[in-house]
Amino acid sequence: MKEKLNEIKETAAARISQALDLKALDAVRVEILSKKSELTRISRGMGSLSPEERPVVGQLVNKVRSEIEDMFEKAASELKAKERAARLAKETIDVTMPGKAPELGHLHPMTAVIDNIKNIFIGMGYEIAEGPEVERAYYNFEALNIPKDHPARDEQDTFYVEGCGDFLLRTQTSPMQVRVMETGKLPIRMIAPGRVYRSDEVDATHSPVFHQLEGLVIDKGITMGDLKGALAVFAKELFGEDTKVRFRPHHFPFTEPSAEMDASCFACHGKGCRVCKDSGWIEVLGCGMVHPKVLEMCGIDSKIYSGFAFGMGLERVAMQKYAISDLRLLFENDTKFLKQF
Repeated sequence: MKEKLNEIKETAAARISQALDLKALDAVRVEILSKKSELTRISRGMGSLSPEERPVVGQLVNKVRSEIEDMFEKAASELKAKERAARLAKETIDVTMPGKAPELGHLHPMTAVIDNIKNIFIGMGYEIAEGPEVERAYYNFEALNIPKDHPARDEQDTFYVEGCGDFLLRTQTSPMQVRVMETGKLPIRMIAPGRVYRSDEVDATHSPVFHQLEGLVIDKGITMGDLKGALAVFAKELFGEDTKVRFRPHHFPFTEPSAEMDASCFACHGKGCRVCKDSGWIEVLGCGMVHPKVLEMCGIDSKIYSGFAFGMGLERVAMQKYAISDLRLLFENDTKFLKQF
């Protein structure tokens, strides 16, 4: 029996020395010390021994089991130390090497311009209104005094949603003026920035997707003087304190009288340069007094209330502000271009 136990001990020592990791060592432990192992069978067979042999064999079995368990514990400690050392060697950080700084992004020039304009008008007491980009033709045209036979629709009857009646991708942010007026909450001072869509060919100055910003003020006693004063303040905030503005007569179906506003060139201060095409002026936006018919269609009494509206293409503002010559650069996500701003 003593020889058998020594053989089990020697076998365990050999198997333990061959275990290369903790998982393999655990498998050896199960094989040597489990309920089905040879050592356990010897322990259970002691009942067949004589009373004199039983304590002697029991001591030997316990001694061998204890020595085998000690071998397992020692081997486990050594394997854990090796694994820890290997992991530390793999994860070692050389603190003398220069670090890799994360590349930080910044605002896209269009986002910067939109945020800047928002902040200017919020500072003047305006609220920001948002609405659907898939719009009803009524709000996009008829409610803005552009009936179905109006020539202004020739270039704007574009992206209709198939199978959805008179729904289309809005061609301007002006429908938000109507939607805000229809709420009946007066007075109104709001701006509505957002994407609009027209079937323009892509080139240096056109895109089928672009951004506009509409503004609307409705109150008692609003005049053209209020419009000119508000937009002059806006131009000075956007382009610089020495900016001058001029208004040229124009025609828009939803305003009367209507005008286009130019600002003195921020690059040459009116002297003439390539940014303003040597004119000294930059076209910024269209504006005018809200047409009485538009007010009446929105349920506002035009004999009591009046107002002004204005709208601008935001890509044009960004291109002018940053002297960008090609509209496509704003949409191509070229990081070499965008890092300039």
